[in-house]
Amino acid sequence: MNIPDLPNYHALAMLVITVLALYLFRRDDIPLETSSLAVLAVLSLIFAIFPFYQDGVHFEPSSLFLGFGHEALVTVCCLMIIGQGLVATGALEPIGRYLAKLWKLSPTLSLLLTLILAAALSAFVNNTPIVVLLLPILISVSLRTNTDSSPMLLPMGLATLVGGMTTTIGTSTNLLVVSVAQNMGVAQFGLFDFAKPALIAGAVAIFYLWVIAPKLLPKRDASLPDTSPRLFGAYLNINEESIANGKTVSEIMALTDGQIRIESIQRSKDKRNIMPLPDTCITAGDRLQVQDTPAQLKEFESVLGATLFSGLHKVDDEHPLKAEKQTLAELVIITGSGVVGRTLKQANFIQNYGISVIALHRAGKALEMGRRSIGKVPLMIGDVLLVQGEEEQIRQLKSKQGLLVIDGAEPLPQTSKAPIALGVLFTVVVSAAVGIVPIEISSVCGVLALLLTRCLDWQQVSSALSTQVILIVAASLALGAAMMQTGGAEYIAQMFVAASSSLPPGGVLAALMLLLAILTNIVSNNAAAVIGTPIAISVASQLNLPAEPFILAVLFGANLSYATPMAYKTNLLVMNAGGYQFSDFIRVGIPLIILMWLTLSFLLNWLYL
Repeated sequence: MNIPDLPNYHALAMLVITVLALYLFRRDDIPLETSSLAVLAVLSLIFAIFPFYQDGVHFEPSSLFLGFGHEALVTVCCLMIIGQGLVATGALEPIGRYLAKLWKLSPTLSLLLTLILAAALSAFVNNTPIVVLLLPILISVSLRTNTDSSPMLLPMGLATLVGGMTTTIGTSTNLLVVSVAQNMGVAQFGLFDFAKPALIAGAVAIFYLWVIAPKLLPKRDASLPDTSPRLFGAYLNINEESIANGKTVSEIMALTDGQIRIESIQRSKDKRNIMPLPDTCITAGDRLQVQDTPAQLKEFESVLGATLFSGLHKVDDEHPLKAEKQTLAELVIITGSGVVGRTLKQANFIQNYGISVIALHRAGKALEMGRRSIGKVPLMIGDVLLVQGEEEQIRQLKSKQGLLVIDGAEPLPQTSKAPIALGVLFTVVVSAAVGIVPIEISSVCGVLALLLTRCLDWQQVSSALSTQVILIVAASLALGAAMMQTGGAEYIAQMFVAASSSLPPGGVLAALMLLLAILTNIVSNNAAAVIGTPIAISVASQLNLPAEPFILAVLFGANLSYATPMAYKTNLLVMNAGGYQFSDFIRVGIPLIILMWLTLSFLLNWLYL
């Protein structure tokens, strides 16, 4: 193997930053937005302090920020907003209603139809609202028929990923790869230009998800139990001998290590309720209204030397604690909730929604923490909260955007504006497909149409946008441009060609796709795609072959996000909703990756080389 000479210092710096970026994008404890902004800041600082010239032309550091105005980012944002319009108007409700009825007649046929519909819709709409639409339906079906939901949820989630790679607008990854290739003047893809190989491979994948995948999945329980822990309302009666007698509320909180939360104080002297201010002094005869788990309430009783009452009766075997009119629900955090990256305390979650959060479930398991500490944990997309409140409060939660209540008991929303939202999506897609206007222009006009017809308001538009998506797209475009300009991408391509020199061109293409498939399951698929696209173009140039198949190898490889739950945000949604474990994604995802890799490698060789 002939190892190429080392590139210039700027190219070496870009290679180091690329490795650093992939590491940061992989970290769960650092927000993806922060990592993306750090990459942008470091890139611009390097080129500002150490200018780079190529053929006598200065590479402007400010050009790294052009990604914020890139047509790919504009299109991604607009399509996210249009997807929000479909959800807000209930435009997809008839599909959900039809599927719910069909499941009663033929579960096997219904699963196939669900997979096909999920894939078809995801070719034109962001797959997050598709998953959000179908999750409650499938869970409701499993509850009503007393069947296991495991064979349904994960195949449905993966089907949306399969369908998303069919068109240029199916995923943000597709848009980025196509846009980077166009910017480099190498290839320009239309809306359906690579639909043929994607559809053939998609048919193979749907068959696998329908027939084989359900048999590979073990039975999984619901993500959170529907029993304890549960919060109970009670009263702590303060008597003369109580240690709390004569102490302030803040001193009582110190005695319980800050665990107790006093909702009100019933003062027996004048029969009135008073606010539990920090300097309020507690006297004998006062009753402290509290709410917590039974174990915690008994602990408070012991520490304060108080007597625990439920209603008019002392808590004992004959008069146990009761959580009257209270119900539990599982609440999934999705895009647009306004709490992603923030703690429950920072988002004033309990005050805004009037419910109590009992437990937090993440990545297939409940986090080990005290209930009070839950409010200090930054929330992520896919987190499941076990909440408790009155039935009316839970019902109102179902109408809140960005919050998915998993029980399937309520009908999906539908408004008179649903046909308008569908018409806007159809017009956006068709006008771009037939070449009337580019997709970035038709999507902007589509958003304007939704606003003018009041299918959406600006608050809903802002909730549809994701800071995470915006920054990762901008940072990926900047890193891709810097890699190409400095020669870093060419150096990696030379190393890749040298390592695969014994392979025929088709083998090099297959190896490139496999590399991207592995990378996308470890780091952000957008980052992998934008970094891989310049490398693919350089590889094609060195082999004197057309760039299109190698670009598509990157596009398809970066979409094979099947083997890990963190590879794509909808994987996390499905994982937590279905109670899946990490091993379930490996068990189903790796065979699907191998199947798609072999099928797509053959098709790209057959159709393009």
